[in-house]
Amino acid sequence: MKQLLDNLKRSANRRSFMSKLSWGKTAWAVALLGVATAIASPAQTFTTLVNFNYTNGANPSMSLVQGTDGNLYGTTEGGGAKGEGTVFKVTPTGTLTTLYSFCAKTNCTDGSVPLGGLVLGTDGNFYGTTSEGGISADPFGGDCGTVFKITPAGKLTTLHMFDSTDGYATPFGPLVQATNGNFYGTTQSGTVYSITSGGTFTTVLTAGAGGYALIQATNGIFYGAGVGGPDGTVYSITAGGTLTTLHRFDGSTDGYGPFGPLVQANNGNFYGTTSQGGPNDECDSQIFSGCGTVFEITPEGTLTTLKNFDASDGCYPNGSMIQATDGNFYGTTVYGDTAGGCYLTPGTIYSITSAGTLTTLHSFDNTDGENPSGGLVQATNGTFYGTASQGGANNAGTIFRLALGLDPFVKTLPTSGKVGAAVMILGTDLTGATSVTFNRTAAVFKVVSSSEITTTVPTGATTGEVKVETPSSTLSSNVSFQVP
Repeated sequence: MKQLLDNLKRSANRRSFMSKLSWGKTAWAVALLGVATAIASPAQTFTTLVNFNYTNGANPSMSLVQGTDGNLYGTTEGGGAKGEGTVFKVTPTGTLTTLYSFCAKTNCTDGSVPLGGLVLGTDGNFYGTTSEGGISADPFGGDCGTVFKITPAGKLTTLHMFDSTDGYATPFGPLVQATNGNFYGTTQSGTVYSITSGGTFTTVLTAGAGGYALIQATNGIFYGAGVGGPDGTVYSITAGGTLTTLHRFDGSTDGYGPFGPLVQANNGNFYGTTSQGGPNDECDSQIFSGCGTVFEITPEGTLTTLKNFDASDGCYPNGSMIQATDGNFYGTTVYGDTAGGCYLTPGTIYSITSAGTLTTLHSFDNTDGENPSGGLVQATNGTFYGTASQGGANNAGTIFRLALGLDPFVKTLPTSGKVGAAVMILGTDLTGATSVTFNRTAAVFKVVSSSEITTTVPTGATTGEVKVETPSSTLSSNVSFQVP
């Protein structure tokens, strides 16, 4: 009980924006406050890399992103030199560097509480949002948040400060960089906006998206899943602001409260999770109603529920899923464990096939982290990395690594482009590369470092895999590169 009260007090001090959510059926704030019951984890190659200690940050609640240098970058919502969150870098072996500590006072122009995570831009810098800070008071009594750019060395530039005219009440999730080079995001009030790397801000949709985060599909249209509706929706939106609702969740059988971004799979369909709902109500009924679901939805809006969580295999799958190089999907649940517990249990890591077969890969036990709300990233070395928002040696959260023996690969940035377009290729051990091809068409390239190659889309290239030949292996891209 004392630990729970301490967690509650610390969360109140951080002024977590989730306490402002208006939709009544989800208690997201509780998802960051769980107290763990120690349960033995199944055998996996799992390593705790970092234990946060408040000084170096606290409560990382979003996924990591790989930089051009091969390191991983992320944010904490609390801790740091000023107590209002950090941007950090961590090596694949666990050496942590705090790059920036956000401001600790009202009307601080660099923002505070960076809950949106980071996205790597095509310029090699990172872009993100803060949920508070800036200069404009919102109706809830706080500040409205910011959009920022930060270099790999830690130089931060505030690009935009929100006010009541452009989407007050918190930027609501990670940004996405579109094929036109602009970044797109959403706010809690349902606004969709775009912003350039130089800070030119445009409101795309004033309200109605109800979204958490957007992705841009291979057809150029944006897709999102959000908490509006009132039980949640899946929608599409054009760059011009035309909104189409593809599915409305019913609050029970097919779930409700989709939080994490969708992922477009290799088959063209979208996959995602609802944080609650489904038929298995095995948690405290006043906190949960159903343990959540995994779903597949076509671009036209036909939804299929693939999995209903039941506490023994996880509960409250809040973070985004990813499709890994083996074709399966990977994600985390905030609660649940293999012993069948749910509320106040520390959460799981799972994999699921496109047909709905789920495997629990790891059950957290508090000592290695608790409440992994941010999802996973697969680095180009083939290994998964993630964060737990609490638990660990100081109950301030952890960074972890999960190795499943998947092979290294390369990742392109961006993932589409016309002939002549500049492309970065990220990977591992790229030194000495002898060939780069776009669907078997050779390209001229430059090896910048062991983790980065620069190239352009060659004449004659068509949609397909990008391959890099190195002295030791042939590395293929994790997704097909789209050539319009």
